[in-house]
Amino acid sequence: MFDLILLSVAGFAAGVLNAVAGGGTFLSLPALIAVGVPPVAANATATLAALPGYLSSAWGFRHDMQAEGALSLPAIAVCGTAGGLLGALLLIITPGDAFLWIVPWLLLLATVMFALGPGLMAHAQGRGGASVGVAVSAAAVLVVSIYGGYFNGGLGIMLLATFGLLGYRNLHGMNGLKTTLSALLSLVSSVAFIAADLIAWEQALPMAVSTMIGGYVGARASRRITRTDLLRHFVTAVGALMALIFFLR
Repeated sequence: MFDLILLSVAGFAAGVLNAVAGGGTFLSLPALIAVGVPPVAANATATLAALPGYLSSAWGFRHDMQAEGALSLPAIAVCGTAGGLLGALLLIITPGDAFLWIVPWLLLLATVMFALGPGLMAHAQGRGGASVGVAVSAAAVLVVSIYGGYFNGGLGIMLLATFGLLGYRNLHGMNGLKTTLSALLSLVSSVAFIAADLIAWEQALPMAVSTMIGGYVGARASRRITRTDLLRHFVTAVGALMALIFFLR
């Protein structure tokens, strides 16, 4: 019962955070490892569990999405699909012990990127990304998608910064595209993880349901949250704490 409560609470909070600010993996991955799921399987399961939340929050932003910059929405989807599959394959061939060693570094990287998010966004939007060409845009989306297919942590802010570099300016549209592309990455990765038998289904199902609810709640609430800086500080602190815990394991 304790495991079910932990997974449900972590899933709901992760769904809300992913929709509003990102960083949900800081909660979902440690929760899965805490209830006994092996590290690689926990990362794969967290990716699958995040999918319903991404879908529900993307639905909440469905009226805001539009193409900006050099790449069309279908082109972004193609790059995201290819990158997500490559990242998932990299995770599948990573030994469990090696991934457990990599996890704290990934959490640290994601935390730093999350903390630097506002500065990255300001820099990206200040550059006037409309001048970025198709090839560079496609390469940027592909690289970030490979990361997202391998490890979901910090993906949201990386996608937002990338869209800013590509010339996007509508923040609600960027959030919608971020969650939609995250859903696509999670779907492609999850198919690969299911084929590789990496999903801990008993833990994935309750977390997926609670993440879906949290994702919709987060998408609806995002327009009413005025102090996102406080939320960002909280998520950064959680990420730093989780990274420290894994370094000390």
